[in-house]
Amino acid sequence: MIMTQEEAFLKAHQQLHDLIAFAQQASHDRLRIDQTERGLFSRLLQLGLSLLTAFVAQAGNGDVGDWATDVHDQPCKRLPEPHGRTYRSIFGLLNIGRFVYGTREGQKIQSAPLDATLGLPEGEFSYVLEEWAQRLCVQGSFAEAVQSLDDLLGLRPGVRSLEHMNQTVAEEAGNFAANRPTPPAKEEGELLVLTADHKGVIVRQTAPAVGSAQRPAEPREAPRHPHQPPQRGQKKMACVGAVYTIARHVRTPQQILDELQRKERDRDRPKPCHKHVWAEMTRAIEDQVCVGRITLFSQMAEERLLRDPQSKKITICLYDGEKALWGCWEEFLPDSVGILDLFHVLERLWKVAHCFHPEKSKAAAVFVEQRLGQLLEGKVGYVIGGLRQMATKHELKGAKRKVVLEAAQYYENNREHMKYDEYLAAGYPIGSGVAEGACRHLIKDRLEQTGMRWTVEGAQAMLYLRATYLNGDWAEFQDYRIQREQRRLYDHQAQEPRTEMAV
Repeated sequence: MIMTQEEAFLKAHQQLHDLIAFAQQASHDRLRIDQTERGLFSRLLQLGLSLLTAFVAQAGNGDVGDWATDVHDQPCKRLPEPHGRTYRSIFGLLNIGRFVYGTREGQKIQSAPLDATLGLPEGEFSYVLEEWAQRLCVQGSFAEAVQSLDDLLGLRPGVRSLEHMNQTVAEEAGNFAANRPTPPAKEEGELLVLTADHKGVIVRQTAPAVGSAQRPAEPREAPRHPHQPPQRGQKKMACVGAVYTIARHVRTPQQILDELQRKERDRDRPKPCHKHVWAEMTRAIEDQVCVGRITLFSQMAEERLLRDPQSKKITICLYDGEKALWGCWEEFLPDSVGILDLFHVLERLWKVAHCFHPEKSKAAAVFVEQRLGQLLEGKVGYVIGGLRQMATKHELKGAKRKVVLEAAQYYENNREHMKYDEYLAAGYPIGSGVAEGACRHLIKDRLEQTGMRWTVEGAQAMLYLRATYLNGDWAEFQDYRIQREQRRLYDHQAQEPRTEMAV
């Protein structure tokens, strides 16, 4: 039954009276403050639903006469009986009855004036509930989000509903990212830094039509050896990128060594300015296969132009030794300074050290410190030659010899991007900690939770929304997508200008 405006306001008045009475009785009954708080909140939700019902009733029934016009400016007639629609708000469920216009009953509704008057969303869920639900979803699993909504608001949307909502909301994330305002020049650093890395996402081998991370019933599998681990699905790579500006920071090789050994923390290190992280997966878009890293590098090149239109900044590109990344660098950013990430250099150096000295030994640490110092001083060729000589001199065999020679070849292959003495003197960053952190925060912390397997579409949607959240653009994105949907749904209908109210 749909209440009239008068009935809704009468109910709200009674609920307000009950709310005050509860607060008075709580004091008399000596309830703890948290018990009183919970009681007030549950009653406020009921009051909110009544007031929202009154607001909807005040807007009328959508009857604008016998005829109206649709989105194509074509006339359509009023259907004889009101049509109801479900609206799921943060306060609870509303059933909204209104007159609609079309050709005849059973055919597609061509116009619903009340929907435009109220600014209803395209789906059943209110924009507020969508925003709150997806804020939970980008931080934890869909199942946890369902449980939180139930605990907080007494609402329990299905996991599949939140998965579908996630993909629907994310459809505007790409447009939003492309139209983000350029940071003010006065807030930018002198150096423009671009980093990228790959991170695997576990993808289901067989994906249903709708979904992303979910835990479906396990399919029947072929018998396997008792000690063979179950197959969870294969990993598909997401290419994670970060763009930011930063001030120059001149350092010496010894300062880098001291910081890495935690002898001295670099308190003067400048902070990244207006960091923007995101990720792209290889997927089909309109029957075309779009390679994730190519899409990402193209977007990074575009952001470079936006943030440095007059090419006044020095662009620094920081990657590990992956050939695919450097291939994209040569294609999209060949005029920038390419630097091999120092942490990947150091990682290989430690593996080499353990071929000659026990793990966690002082001798291994000294080995690493000496050769890292040489690399930072620009003596890359000396280190490469020394490693090869040691492999021969110590007559290393098998796996250990392979580790040493592969490290030497890795340094040889990337020698052009290991001019650390020049980079440090110029104040350039030499570590891609931002990219490593992005891989962890953007992907691992959300998409690699226990038991999660994704479709490519579901993973990409989550990556877009989680990146938007981590970049601090969540509120602006919500406004952007709501305005875009409202224009698409209702711009063809004459409306009174809406008043934006600060909340």
